[in-house]
Amino acid sequence: MSSESLHAPRERLSKETLELHHAIVSLMEEIEAVDWYRQRADDCEDEQLKEILLHNMREEMEHAAMVLEWIRRNNDDFAHQLKSNLFKDGPIAGDHDED
Repeated sequence: MSSESLHAPRERLSKETLELHHAIVSLMEEIEAVDWYRQRADDCEDEQLKEILLHNMREEMEHAAMVLEWIRRNNDDFAHQLKSNLFKDGPIAGDHDED
């Protein structure tokens, strides 16, 4: 349950903070599922099962992308960072906007 990872009393958190928390926890779960399916596919010797597992992995990636898009649309700080850092050429870790 996502409330187990709250670091402040639920009643002291805003609705926006709780919704962002739910989204972040969901994103983490989707990314974790991608990892699980990928590992299982790599470990699988049956080609049909491997393809099913990779299909499932890609579905989890889709879910993660949808949650990330919700986060972008609902949190200006994340939106700024995503705009500044995604889909760019050149070094990933370079000069970063600190604001």
